[in-house]
Amino acid sequence: MIHFFLKKVSIPGLLSASLLVFPCIHRAHADTTPQKRSTNNQTKPTKRSQRPKNPAMASVEDVAGLPRVLLIGDSISIGYTVPAREALRGKANVHRPLTNCGPTTRGLENLSQWLGDADWDVIHFNWGLHDLKYLGPDDENLQDPKDPKNHQQVPPEEYEKNLKQLVSDLEKTGALLIWRNTTPVPAGSKGRVEGDAAAYNSIAKQVMAEHGIEIHDMYGLVKPHMKTLMLPNGNVHFTKEGSETLGNDVADVIMQSLNKKAEGN
Repeated sequence: MIHFFLKKVSIPGLLSASLLVFPCIHRAHADTTPQKRSTNNQTKPTKRSQRPKNPAMASVEDVAGLPRVLLIGDSISIGYTVPAREALRGKANVHRPLTNCGPTTRGLENLSQWLGDADWDVIHFNWGLHDLKYLGPDDENLQDPKDPKNHQQVPPEEYEKNLKQLVSDLEKTGALLIWRNTTPVPAGSKGRVEGDAAAYNSIAKQVMAEHGIEIHDMYGLVKPHMKTLMLPNGNVHFTKEGSETLGNDVADVIMQSLNKKAEGN
């Protein structure tokens, strides 16, 4: 059992500063719909195209001799990729798919491409926040969960089935696998229901137990500190320092696993 220790964070003026400096890291456009293009011959630039490239999406050139780590996840993982990479500098090569990994359905479609042909020492992975969110009858994004016409993107039964397939595929890599459970959904979250993260985590916990896969309890880390780590007003994303806290925790969990693996050899 791995124990986690949350470092104290100081966040005066944190929200405004973080949104100004790193908007793409916190939100990462996890819940936005594609921008419409102009009907004229010229294409108007979208707001997204005007933003600087998210540093989490930068390609990583491996340092020879260091373990290779792959982070799989949605915008929450995008937010903690750079802090985890910095914390593991000189200790591991930390990669991620250069995209938001979305729900389990997207994972099933793209996992082979994300894994590539290279070997991985550790794969730290999560799906959940996109699976549990509500869509409209025509898959409109983030709709009212109370409206009977709307539905979860991946309902619990399908989530379990998809997760089992994804774990089976990941096991074929021979990498040390770490499941990172889904962070809490705050009250008032648009298109999501408070408490659903815990329900989906319960499903995932059973799947991981069946396969003997370590669980990184990020839900337990965040839950008591949601007001200081997460953005306000029901936002499922994190402040800059919140993402740094998560990234440092990810790095600690990965290093503990790498050390155990080395000791086993």
